[in-house]
Amino acid sequence: MANSLLVIERLLRDRDGIWNQINEERDLKQLTGQMLVSSALSLALYGAVLGFSNGAIQAAASFVKLPLLFLATLAICLPTLYLFNLVFGAKLSVLQALTLIMVTITVTAVLTLAFAPISLFFLITAQSYAFFKLLNVGILMLTAMVGLRFLTAGMRALNEHQEAKALAAKRAAQKPVIAAPAEPAVDASDKNGAVLTAPAPVKTQVQIPDFGSRPPAAPDGSTSMTLLYIWILLFGFVGTQLAWTLRPFFGSPGKDFQLFRSIGGTFYADVFDTIGRLLGG
Repeated sequence: MANSLLVIERLLRDRDGIWNQINEERDLKQLTGQMLVSSALSLALYGAVLGFSNGAIQAAASFVKLPLLFLATLAICLPTLYLFNLVFGAKLSVLQALTLIMVTITVTAVLTLAFAPISLFFLITAQSYAFFKLLNVGILMLTAMVGLRFLTAGMRALNEHQEAKALAAKRAAQKPVIAAPAEPAVDASDKNGAVLTAPAPVKTQVQIPDFGSRPPAAPDGSTSMTLLYIWILLFGFVGTQLAWTLRPFFGSPGKDFQLFRSIGGTFYADVFDTIGRLLGG
């Protein structure tokens, strides 16, 4: 448990070490398990803070639903990231792709928890449901952007590693230059009996091409990163729509507790409506 709680310190201090561990696929199950515990606990505690705006029951529900939101989004979007990378030659394993996304979620979750005292402060002092909701949506968006920067940095490091590996394999596949054996010098005598030595033939070098095998092609890093940015947009849309489906996380003041609400409208329409009500007083 202690290692799980301290894994965020390693993610922030030793990023290159994390990328190398993912590249080499060393103890990824253990690392992923530690990040899962750390992120789930951080998100659960922050979810409880969100729910306290409408009482203890809503806090208990949000304690469960906020970690569920992130992990369900991961489960929905992980196959897409894995297949994108296979199609364009990145050759990440499922466990490597899972670990990369868990790095993103863990950074997001722990940074979000760091904002919990600020959220509680405004919950107590502001007494405005619309402001409190927008504040926490903004916090989650900010921390998600920081977490996604870790994802892009990790993917870039993996691409560079695979490109270097492919280049090394290409060099190793080239056959060495083989020198053809030189024939010995030939002695002969002219008509006066003098011994003449014919010059030895010049050594020739033969390059033997290898038609039987080819080194693995290096992944197209620029294409892979472009697809990653597309995947990040997809991840964001899935996450926000799933959050709308799992609502309420805050609970509207003056209304009875509801575990889930009927599906209607969109997350973005509700955000703009809240902004309008906040500005309109």
